[in-house]
Parts: sequence; structure tokens; C-alpha cells
Amino acid sequence: MVLSALLMLTLMLPLSAQGVPLEDHGKKKLNSAELKRKAAPAKSKAARAKRKSGAAKVKTSLINTKGSQAAHYNKRPAAMEAANTIAAAQQLDAVWVRKVIGQAQYLPAVVRAVTPPAQPSSRNWATYRERVLTVQRIEAGAAFLHEHAATLARAERQYGVPPSIVAGILGVETIYGRNMGQFRVLDALATLAFDFPDSHPKKAQRQAYFLGELEAFFHFCHSSGYDPLTVRGSYAGAMGMGQFMPSSWLQYAVDFDDSGRIDLFTSVPDAIGSVAHYLSVHQWQRGMPTHYLLAANALPADLGALLEPDIVPSFTAQQLEARGVVLDATARRHTGLLALVALPMGESAAPHYVLGTDNFFTITRYNWSSQYALAVIELARAIDAAAQNQP
Repeated sequence: MVLSALLMLTLMLPLSAQGVPLEDHGKKKLNSAELKRKAAPAKSKAARAKRKSGAAKVKTSLINTKGSQAAHYNKRPAAMEAANTIAAAQQLDAVWVRKVIGQAQYLPAVVRAVTPPAQPSSRNWATYRERVLTVQRIEAGAAFLHEHAATLARAERQYGVPPSIVAGILGVETIYGRNMGQFRVLDALATLAFDFPDSHPKKAQRQAYFLGELEAFFHFCHSSGYDPLTVRGSYAGAMGMGQFMPSSWLQYAVDFDDSGRIDLFTSVPDAIGSVAHYLSVHQWQRGMPTHYLLAANALPADLGALLEPDIVPSFTAQQLEARGVVLDATARRHTGLLALVALPMGESAAPHYVLGTDNFFTITRYNWSSQYALAVIELARAIDAAAQNQP
């Protein structure tokens, strides 16, 4: 998912939810309760009246709960105020913007998707890798490399990004357009802009981000001719084969098929060119490796200072060796900076370590996650190998 600098620092979306609607568990429970009430015989008029009174209280409670007082946002003062601000900033008709935002629907599933779990599960690179490097993605990726070889080669000439890396990102994000998301983008962005969960420790930052994305969405729709009431994407509002947020679409998407219109939903050339352009703008370096492997016994006992910069390349090969890291010959020859990247393997196992280069860091600009970056890289290698074995 292509995110802005702020969101990349604060938001990592679960892979399992990208482009896939989440189950509305609350709705299922409500339906189940309704069925039980219908099946149970009423004991008396008083009992029925009591139940009716109780149901009314529950309904009133929901109406008064922040974020649930209306299915649509036309009665929300904050939403209408934001509509006026967006209209003024983008020089749009304020009546039209208010009407559109007024038709946005509050989505409980979106709120649940961004609400921190009560007991966070431990991250596990092996599990994450298994979910990404599936036979389906590898086979689809190999076919994608063959079918769009000319376009991928043109993108590499223009932007320097290898075909397999572009294919790896498109494979992880949407399996080459198969899972681009079923949420209405207007609903997702309005829900996150006006009803981001209070329980989140960075609510203010993220809510402000999504309000900015809602404004960018109106700019995107108005300038591109899309109907804001019909565009669909992920629960975070990411769109198209490469899952670009509205602001990223406006900044980095390119018309790579020379049609006169940027279309990341149906134009494979536009999706390929836009992903390559995004990585290029974020300092992809032609011909540079993405990372180097480390032997299990290649690290010193004290890793605190080496891990402090996280995924940001901060050390030369010589500095790493001086601190006790054992490098192989290829890593020793690397002339740029490197990052010691730790990929968690659950609570009971030691992390998996690699040395990330500037190109590894560039992939994390697409999604601020070392697991995401390495998954893209390993998927790219797997589909490259599979493509070479295909006739």
C-alpha cells in the first residue's frame, strides 16, 4: 500500500485485509440475537413491553455513541464543516462536496480493522512469508512477467527498477488486480477521518492523515472524472492494482500507456509505470542489491546500537565489521550504507537478521515494514525463477 511519509511512520496494514472485506462480526451477533428473540415465546404483555423498552435504550445508546450516531454523515457537523473546508481548498462546489460526504456511510468493520487488539499477537516473519509466497502468487507472477515483459522492460529502462520487483509489489498488494478491495473508498476515508477509534495511541495523527486523504480523494475524483460514490478499494482507502492512496495517486501515478488518462484499476501499463515511478522517486538505485544475508553466528552479543536505526541504512561495511559483524565478501564490497534489519520470529525464537541496503529501505517507503520489504523481494525472486522455467 502506498502511503505518505506520516502514515508510513504510523500505519502498517495487515496483509490479510488488503483488498478483502472484513467480516462484520457485530452485525452477525445482532442478527443472531434477533433470531433468538423471534424464537423465544413472549411470557406476557409486560415482558414484551420491557423488552421493547430495553431495545429502545440500546438504540438510544448507539445513537449517542461517538461514531455511531448516524449511518450517513449528513447530520454530522464536523463532517459538513470538513466538506466546506475541502471545497474551499480544492475550489470545488461546496454544495456538491457536502452532498457527497453526506452520503458517506460509517463502517464499523473499518473501525475494527484499525483498532489495536487487546492482546497483540507476536510478529513472526516465517508466518508472514508463508502467507505471501503462495503457489498462486508465484504462478500468477511468472505469467505476469511473461505477458507484460515489454512494458516491464520499458519501465526498467526509464526508472531503473527490475521487472521482478515491480511484479513482486503488485503480487503482494492485489495479486495483479484480483483483490483490489470492495470497500467504497468514500465510506472508508470518512469513517477513518471522522471516527478513528479513541483507543488508538496515535489517533490524532492518523485521523488528520485520513482527513487529508479524503480531501485528496475529492481532488482525484474531480480531476480524473471518477464518481466518488462508486470508487472501491481497501479499508484504508487504497486503490487500484498497486493500492495507491489518493495523495499518492495524485503525486506518483503515471499515464504509462499514453492513453491520456491515468487508470490504475484496469490499465496494467499504468500500474507498472506508477509502481516503478514511485520507487524511483523514493531513491531506488539502479543495479544495487536489496540486502545481504547474515550467517547465524555473524553477529556480536551486544546489538543495541546496531539495531537502534531500525531499517534506516546507517553504517558502512567497515563500521559494521569494527562492531563485530561478520560480513561475506559481497557485503564487504558494498559502498553504501547498510542497516541491520531484525525480522521477528515469534516470542520463543531469535529474530532473523539481514543487512538492508538503500534499495531495501526504498521498498519500505511503499509500506513501512521490514517484513513487507523482504516478502516483496523473495516473491520477486521466486516469480523470476518460475518465469525462467516456463516455456
